[in-house]
Amino acid sequence: MTDSAARRTPRADCTAGPGGGITFDLDLGRSEDGEAPELLLRLRGAKGAGGDGDTVRLPLSPLRDGRLRAVLPGAVEPAEGRWDVYLREPGADDDVAVEPGVRDLRLLVDHAPDSGRIAVRIPYPTLDGRLAVRCWLRAPHAEAGPVTFDGHGMTVEGTLYGTGLGADARVEARQPGADGRVLRVPVTGQEGAFAFTLPLDRLADGPVTAPQLWTLWLVPGTAGDGPAGVRISRILDDVWDRKKIFVYPGRDAGEGGRATPCYSTDNDLCVRLEPQPAP
Repeated sequence: MTDSAARRTPRADCTAGPGGGITFDLDLGRSEDGEAPELLLRLRGAKGAGGDGDTVRLPLSPLRDGRLRAVLPGAVEPAEGRWDVYLREPGADDDVAVEPGVRDLRLLVDHAPDSGRIAVRIPYPTLDGRLAVRCWLRAPHAEAGPVTFDGHGMTVEGTLYGTGLGADARVEARQPGADGRVLRVPVTGQEGAFAFTLPLDRLADGPVTAPQLWTLWLVPGTAGDGPAGVRISRILDDVWDRKKIFVYPGRDAGEGGRATPCYSTDNDLCVRLEPQPAP
């Protein structure tokens, strides 16, 4: 009996590919009665969990070294979100959460897609020690790159996939909500590259008394065949949650406010506007 089997807590080594595929290798031994266990991916927070669209079933096949392997093909497109990984063994009453083993994410670094439809899957450890997979599906997609500052301006460079830029292309900083404001700035670029400068001191239209979160959208304009706005994000590497990893300095935004670029838990680029801290 292997250590993993004795522990009864399955552990999976994962290898992620640039095309969205993932292999899961588990050290469980082979079933004596010939029935193979399954690996299940369940969409976290899905309404009516357990439906066909909320669960991906992956058969486990034996390898020569005695381990079992499941493959999530790149052609399979699970919904965007966070998927928890479970093992279903024959005859067992309950599915068991899988622990993360070695995660090989090297092929995701500096990944440059060759199509306009972006499918990214990153296996990662949850805060409570379980294995999960973060999935993104974007078409078109605006990938954020370097963020630099000059005075009150924040300049963002990036790459646009799946559509082109029209002469009237722009970036919109949107304040969510029915009465939210929109700040529009021109965007420049060619052959997929884009850049824009957002004047942070124009976000506030009065004294800043409470925190605000502004989302950033690229609007391709008349030449674009995509939607009216493409969310600007950064997902084409091995970082599943940039919120606490990519930290930028705040800038004086006028009207008693301070503007700080940041990433959301979904790796979407935002600007946080909040009152200046007391001296």
